[in-house]
Amino acid sequence: METIERINGIPVRALGKTTVKVTVLGVGGYHIGKPSNRREGIRIIRTAIDEGINFLDNAWCYNQGRSEEIMGDALKNGYREKVFLMTKNHGRDKLTFQRQLDDSLRRLHTEHIDLLQFHEIIHEGEPEQIFSQGAIEEAIEAREAGRIGFIGFTGHRWPHLLQGMLDKDFCWDTIQFPTNLLDAHFRSFTNEILPVVQKRGIGIIGMKSLAGGDIFKANVTPEEGITYALSLPIDTLVSGIDSLKVLTQNLKIVKSWRPLSEEEKNTLLDSIAPFAGDGHLERYKTG
Repeated sequence: METIERINGIPVRALGKTTVKVTVLGVGGYHIGKPSNRREGIRIIRTAIDEGINFLDNAWCYNQGRSEEIMGDALKNGYREKVFLMTKNHGRDKLTFQRQLDDSLRRLHTEHIDLLQFHEIIHEGEPEQIFSQGAIEEAIEAREAGRIGFIGFTGHRWPHLLQGMLDKDFCWDTIQFPTNLLDAHFRSFTNEILPVVQKRGIGIIGMKSLAGGDIFKANVTPEEGITYALSLPIDTLVSGIDSLKVLTQNLKIVKSWRPLSEEEKNTLLDSIAPFAGDGHLERYKTG
């Protein structure tokens, strides 16, 4: 049996062709801005780091900047040095990208973001805009200046738009897309995009393993959803965590995780098929 490297019981994987190793469970930035008590968000992040999680997700747009601000406060007092910090940028042109990056650095109280991703490539023409209106050049300049480390992109609506980004003459470090049981049956990123980026050695960040909670309507448990996602060839899974209870639950799942066999994966996929064909439980694809 293959030996799985772990940090405090949490499996660790290499992030694509980078030299970085990340825990397979990451803290999602969107949900961090949801608790009404700001201190609760800080407590969730610091507890996750204390438990061994080293991958943090965020985005300039999450909760009007509140998510980055909370995470920035949580990373004070030595916590910043313990994590691989990622945030996302909506800039499709040079000035927007620059302004949002400045905001993210200020909110996160850092001079360097480890990974910056172009966020939500979900509309026709966006790959072309990024490469014709100065955004990609601005990202490269920020990397050369040491303001960001790696560059990637995300998307959750149409696989062909992510393929459009992959077709550009650029060496992407990472990509982030939905990896859940529903996805295999409708506009599937895991079928269409995952094999392509795996072959190219691009770091693969999974998300929406529970489809924002809608997967429960298909009688899937959190353990089944997360275990399935981690059994795909991804490097880390961003998980929405808005309470210590959810953090404890997810830590328990990943610490006891073992990869599903192909037969086990197919059994789960077959069981969810009646709920998944039209995408109604994947509102991020159809909304």
